[in-house]
Amino acid sequence: MNYVHAALLGAVQGLTEFLPVSSTAHLLVAERLLGFEDPGGAFTIMIQLGSILAIVWLYRARFASLVRAFPHDAAARRFAAAIGAGLLPVLVLGAFGRGYVTSVLYGSAATVAMALTLGGALMLVVERRHLRTTVLTAEAAPVGRALGVGFCQALAVVPGVSRSGATIIGGMLMGMDRTAAAEFSFFLAVPTMAAAFGYDLLRWEGGLASPRAAEIAVGFVSAFLASLAVVGPFLRFVSRAGFAPFAWYRIVGGGLMLLALWNGWGLD
Repeated sequence: MNYVHAALLGAVQGLTEFLPVSSTAHLLVAERLLGFEDPGGAFTIMIQLGSILAIVWLYRARFASLVRAFPHDAAARRFAAAIGAGLLPVLVLGAFGRGYVTSVLYGSAATVAMALTLGGALMLVVERRHLRTTVLTAEAAPVGRALGVGFCQALAVVPGVSRSGATIIGGMLMGMDRTAAAEFSFFLAVPTMAAAFGYDLLRWEGGLASPRAAEIAVGFVSAFLASLAVVGPFLRFVSRAGFAPFAWYRIVGGGLMLLALWNGWGLD
């Protein structure tokens, strides 16, 4: 791998991590097209941290406000409890099912393609139902509904489902409006991705002393900058146009992947 490939893959990760289109699917395709190999997953592990830090930076004022208010503000404590409830299902599932997911499903391009396509179809159904919204901000999410979002997030252990897509659609099903669902997804991403990063880092035999540290650093910075660039425009776009364009993108992309696999065009 060279620095250009590292920057491209970091940008793919950063641009797609918080969109409901599956960063896993995009990285899979990009890695196959570039002939990229990631022994031990070192590169993928580290560039995810770039996306996490981008969200922390973008929402730093709101995070700081919640931390300051936590000791004396019941609303801040309820929101922290809601984030904890949303995190719980994926922690439980990750503890018991992560081995199967990483050893079986992550090696299957067909699984990614089908998850992309079916997830897009479900997104269209939810968008067209015009669900009643009662939660207008991420911080107002009730704990019970946050737990429902958490169960949806747990489905995203299947590659191609999209953590962002699952939590946003879950939020809408739980009565959140589009922007609130997207922002709750961003807040929930921080502890979820941090937990996954910490787990992977502990299991990474190479530790931080990787011989490819320079390429990893380039990918990390690229992912951070790409995530910074995409979040604001994404929120403005969905507030106007909704999620249907992303749904159709998933359906077309998943269909093309299935076609490529059917014809043996090198994705498997």
